[in-house]
Amino acid sequence: MAVLMLPLLPLRDMVLFPHMVAPLFVGRKKSIHALSAAMDHDRRVFLTSQVEADVDDPEEKDLAKVGCVGRVLQLLKLPDGTVKALVEGDFRARMLGCDTGEKGYYRVEVAPLAEAGVRPLEALSLVRAVMESYREYASLNKKIASETLDAIEAIQDPSHLADAVAAQFAFKIADKQQLLETEDLAERMLLLVNLIRTETEIFSMDQKIRSRVKKQMEKNQRHYYLNEQIRAIRKEMGDAEDSIEEVEELERRLEEKKPSEEATARVRAEIRKLKMMSPMSAEATVVRNYVDWILALPWNELSVLSRDLDSAENVLNADHYGLEKPKERILEYLAVQTLVQKIKGPILCLVGPPGVGKTSLARSVARATGREYVRLSLGGVRDEAEIRGHRRTYIGAMPGKIIQSLKKVGTRNPVFCLDEVDKMSMDFRGDPSAALLEVLDPEQNAAFGDHYLDLEYDLSEILFITTANTLHDIPLPLQDRMEIIRIPGYTEIEKFHIATEHLIPKQVGQHGLEASQIRFTRNAVYHIIRFHTREAGVRSLERQLAAICRKVARDLVRKSGKPPFVIDVEGVRKYLGVDQYRFGRVEEAHHVGAVTGLAWTQSGGELLTIETVLMPGKGEVTVTGKLGDVMKESARAAVSYVRFRSEDLGIDPGFYKEKDLHIHFPEGAIPKDGPSAGIAICTALVSSLTARAVDRNVAMTGEITLRGRVLPIGGLREKVLAAHRGGIATVLYPKENEKDIKEIPASVLKRVRLVPVNHMDEVLEQALLPGGLKTRAKKKK
Repeated sequence: MAVLMLPLLPLRDMVLFPHMVAPLFVGRKKSIHALSAAMDHDRRVFLTSQVEADVDDPEEKDLAKVGCVGRVLQLLKLPDGTVKALVEGDFRARMLGCDTGEKGYYRVEVAPLAEAGVRPLEALSLVRAVMESYREYASLNKKIASETLDAIEAIQDPSHLADAVAAQFAFKIADKQQLLETEDLAERMLLLVNLIRTETEIFSMDQKIRSRVKKQMEKNQRHYYLNEQIRAIRKEMGDAEDSIEEVEELERRLEEKKPSEEATARVRAEIRKLKMMSPMSAEATVVRNYVDWILALPWNELSVLSRDLDSAENVLNADHYGLEKPKERILEYLAVQTLVQKIKGPILCLVGPPGVGKTSLARSVARATGREYVRLSLGGVRDEAEIRGHRRTYIGAMPGKIIQSLKKVGTRNPVFCLDEVDKMSMDFRGDPSAALLEVLDPEQNAAFGDHYLDLEYDLSEILFITTANTLHDIPLPLQDRMEIIRIPGYTEIEKFHIATEHLIPKQVGQHGLEASQIRFTRNAVYHIIRFHTREAGVRSLERQLAAICRKVARDLVRKSGKPPFVIDVEGVRKYLGVDQYRFGRVEEAHHVGAVTGLAWTQSGGELLTIETVLMPGKGEVTVTGKLGDVMKESARAAVSYVRFRSEDLGIDPGFYKEKDLHIHFPEGAIPKDGPSAGIAICTALVSSLTARAVDRNVAMTGEITLRGRVLPIGGLREKVLAAHRGGIATVLYPKENEKDIKEIPASVLKRVRLVPVNHMDEVLEQALLPGGLKTRAKKKK
């Protein structure tokens, strides 16, 4: 076709396709003049879309290059000066140029677009795809008349069909323009199929949403109608009085409970809301539960506290042997309470190894002070809401464990045991240890805020006792709010008393035996403690005693023996089998290069033998025995000190060039660490290098410096007890640890000589025997 010069009619928010008939309302002067010019000539006009619809006077750059040549079928002038035109698209055309002219409208030079052909089979396939997509959409959209569908199905030409179908959809202007500009028919029909399928999915989703909303509205209307019916029926039957009685009951409980002013005002407001609600509504249930929780809490209920110090002391001593520090702290609190009418409850943290009686001590404190007892285990708690509760906006919300426990115990001043406070963890739900900062702060817990209650609650009169195995797992801010009381492991003597006074009577009774039917000898109890348990507490000891009681009960039922059953050392071996643990004893002879050191473990003190040997070599130092970094560094410091003082000690200064040193700590499978073996390592080295034997009756502990100073260590009490168990006569310890002597039982101090030392010279003077090789123990043939 030749190039045409036609009037221009810009379109806003619209794309005209060939064969499409559309009414247009025209108001712009240039567009009206263009239509008039078309009617005066051959009725043909070029219609193209504006890039931006809000441009009133578009220029060539504001118009799409591809449009449609159309024919004006009808033109009607309206009273307001606008024009209504009915136009029909004829064919696609591209705008080549634009002439403003002086006729009051734009004239454009256009050339028809040549449409790329398509093979017959491909055309058939594409027509089928377009029609299937259109039928699927028509089946969902009931607004499409069957006549329209029949008319489109009657179209034979693929290009005409594509344009007719595209005209039926409200695609985006950009998508319609892309369809108009696509010259390749196959590509255009594929694009049309994709657009129809997208429109079908959107329409289907919209229908589902509409259907769901409609059903919900019908359901709500149905529920409302049924609730009104139920209300009318209950009113006729007199059941409406139940909700009134329930509200009156809540008001009566409020008057009796007399909570804080804030809580009273909150409850009254909630009751007023409850009166205006339907008793069957979900919101009414939430309000009732909230008011019930507030009124169930102990706002003014207090336990009558015992002020008799002697009685409290008797209770504590009857329940637990030893544990002097925590007992002393509780008695101090009771004494101050006697003088001051109101005192904030102390916050104690009992730290010690498992099985030493931390949790049971908290129960005894409640009994001694006349308080109720409540326990909350924090092991594994990782949600901050466990402490503070959930806000009422959540379905099934409840207060935190603190408030729940107080409701359960029924008083405002119980002994509250927060067990395993070091076993908490944190995750994305929050950090429970941070929530405990307010609970365990005496300056803040008088106004504790639970998320569910959203009220201030006074926790200041609660006696909080927390328990932990280690301190390093407790955050420092939380440690700062508590009074730390360390409970060390029990000594052998304390375990003996606990076994004879508490555990044996308990196990005898639990196994159906009588005290006259079984008796444990002193040596038997000590044998169980030394050779069948290795722990700081007494749980394993209690299990071993229970095992013996079970076997005695079996023998009694089978009549395998006659009571009383006397359990001695042989009886222990008979019922419990061979010894499970090795018990440290003193060396049988004086040895060169072998020193008895002292170690601290979770299960108490232990004797630790340190051996050194000297061999020909090149000065290498080997340290073995599964040692930690600190102990290895301590051994290096000892070697350096010996080299530094070699001449003063009578040692060849060049020994390290021709001799290899091997330092070994027996029981190599057991990990060992710490600096307290420093003086023992140094003594063993000097013994080997001078061939002077070490006194077998001397044990030692202390950290060494490069100048030979002896620094303080920890766990002196347990180490001295281990020396006493092993038959050691003399213990050398750092002079700066003299303050710890008061913790050692007097019975042990009578049997073990404690020698404080400041310098390594004092250690060697006490530990090394005079003479040389003649003091070495001879090897038996």
